[in-house]
Amino acid sequence: MNTQAIHRVTHEIKRRRLDVLRVVDITPRMRRITLGGPELAGFISLGSDDHIKLLFPQNAAEQAALESPGFSIKGDGPQPAMRDYTPRRFDLSIGELDIDFVLHGDGPASTWAAQAKVGQHLHIGGPRGSMIVPDIFDSYLLIGDETAIPAIARRLEELPAGRKVLAVIEIANVSEQQQLKSAADVDVIWVVRGQDDLPDTVRNLTLPSGSLYSFVATETQLSRQVRRVLLDTHKVNEEFLKAVGYWRAQGSEHE
Repeated sequence: MNTQAIHRVTHEIKRRRLDVLRVVDITPRMRRITLGGPELAGFISLGSDDHIKLLFPQNAAEQAALESPGFSIKGDGPQPAMRDYTPRRFDLSIGELDIDFVLHGDGPASTWAAQAKVGQHLHIGGPRGSMIVPDIFDSYLLIGDETAIPAIARRLEELPAGRKVLAVIEIANVSEQQQLKSAADVDVIWVVRGQDDLPDTVRNLTLPSGSLYSFVATETQLSRQVRRVLLDTHKVNEEFLKAVGYWRAQGSEHE
């Protein structure tokens, strides 16, 4: 395998029961929950936009099924609600995993995060695999909304000095802006939902020079629109463009 090309690595899928260690509000609508415990040992996440399954039982039957040794995702019997989230940070040397939740007021994940307290438990599974994007590009274009901030922030933290990065992030209001750390040369454009139009903002961008990797993650239909703008207006290389939907406006398996 050419490790200097974009490639996928698969992982053994393991379910883990973790403890809530800390609950911290990063912004008014973004809550960071730090998980840990003995079962975090061996956790692996090699890609900045990896996803793990978070499992939220909604009744006693689902809770009992989840606690049983024979439980499997998509198996027979009661199934808890499941949502995909990006591991924001993990440090096995101190046994911690951070997950950032958007507190949007509904859905099993947001509802759980809004009431989460130290000492509670959360079951996770995965990640199933990691998409490895080696640092072979001169510049990076990272576009997303609040749900993509963990993936964007991880990418920024991984990049070395000498790289150019343009990040375009859609948020609910200016109080949702976060400090994003990176050794790279980073410009961030914050787009306020309802005041600015994300596809129009992207259409009017001046993209960084050199070889470019582009990443788009937001609502499904919006990601498709932004993808078309990048291909049609900016003529980005489709081979080095990843555009995904992290949630659907009318409800989906993703929050």
